[in-house]
Amino acid sequence: MSDVELKLLPPQGKGHTSAARIADDWYIACRSPALKPGRKQAIELLGTPIALYRGTDGAPGALLDRCPHRNVPLTTGAVVGAELQCGYHGWRFDRTGECTRVPGLCGEAAHRGRRVPSFATAERDGFVWVYATPDVEPAREPYAFPHLGEAGWHAVYDVVEADATVHAVAENALDVPHTAFLHGGLFRNDSDDRQTIEVVVRRWHDRIEAQYIGEARPEGLVGRILAPGGGEVEHYDRFILPGITEVEYKLSDRSHMVVSSALTPIRDFHTRLFTVVSFKLPLPAWLVKLVVKPIARRIFGQDKAMLALQRQSIERFGGERFVSTELDALGPGILRLLRNAERGHRAPMDAPEVKRFEMQV
Repeated sequence: MSDVELKLLPPQGKGHTSAARIADDWYIACRSPALKPGRKQAIELLGTPIALYRGTDGAPGALLDRCPHRNVPLTTGAVVGAELQCGYHGWRFDRTGECTRVPGLCGEAAHRGRRVPSFATAERDGFVWVYATPDVEPAREPYAFPHLGEAGWHAVYDVVEADATVHAVAENALDVPHTAFLHGGLFRNDSDDRQTIEVVVRRWHDRIEAQYIGEARPEGLVGRILAPGGGEVEHYDRFILPGITEVEYKLSDRSHMVVSSALTPIRDFHTRLFTVVSFKLPLPAWLVKLVVKPIARRIFGQDKAMLALQRQSIERFGGERFVSTELDALGPGILRLLRNAERGHRAPMDAPEVKRFEMQV
C-alpha cells in the first residue's frame, strides 16, 4: 500500500442555495391579452399549481389547481360565467374558492370542507398579477412599471425564462462587470483603457440601488442606440422586492431608457421574466422597437446560457459557494433582502444604508 495519504476535498456547497420563497407579495402570472374571457390556464408559482382563469364578465380569478372532491386539476374543466367548473363531476367554484354547485346534491353546495384556496388577483399595466399567499387580503400593491402611458414615452414588451433562482437572475440583470465579457460588442467592450467611476449603493428595507457616477456612454451597440452623440450617462441599477429589476440610463430629457423586469419564481430554479423596455429617444419609436427586441433577446440568450451553466455547476457541487468583491455591487444585498423578506422582516428603515467605492468600466 502506498504511503501517500489521499486527501479528498470537503463538500463544496453544503446544500446552500440562494432560492428564496417570498409568499406575501405579488407576482405576474401572464400578460393580460394572453388570458381571454371564458378561458383558463395552468400556472405554477413558487412550486404551487394554480388555476388562472378569466370569467365571461372579464375579471380574472385564481384558485389552487386541485378540486377538493377527488383532486382532479380544475384546469381540466371549464369556465362557466364567473366560476370555474371541475371537469370530473362538475363541481363549481367562485373566485373566493366557495363551492357553489354540486350536481345531483339535494342540500347546500357550500361547505367549508369543499372550499378551494383562492389567490387574490389584480390587473395593472397590461399584466395579470397573483398574490402568492392564498385566502388573505394582500398586504401591498403590485409594482407599477415606470413611464407607461406618459407623453413621449414608448414601450417594448417581452417574456423570457431562465433555469435559475430569482436571486441569480436579478444579480445577472444588474451586474455591470460581466457585460464587457459575456456581451462584448453588444453592451460594453473589454479594454485596457478603462474609466474609473464612483459607485454609490443604497439599501432600504424593500429595495437596493447602485448609482454609477461619471460613466461615459457605453461603447457597445446598445449605448450607440441610446446616445448616438455620446456623452455622460445617469445610470441606476435597482432591485425591488419581491423580484423587480430596473436598469435606468438617462443622458437628457430626450434620451432616457428604463428596462424593468418582474421576476416570477415558477420553482426554486425556474424564473420567468416579464420585461418592459420604456424609452424616450431622439429616434423614431418604430425603429427603436424594431431593433431593441432582437438585441435584448440576443443579450438575454447569452445570460440564459451562462445561468444554466451556473445551475449545473451548483448541482454538481451540491450547493452554492460564492465569493464576492465590491464589484458585485448588488448581488449580496439582493440576497439579504430576499432572506429578510422570506422571514417576514420588512420593517421600514429611518435612512438607507449607504456604501461608496470606485470601479473601472
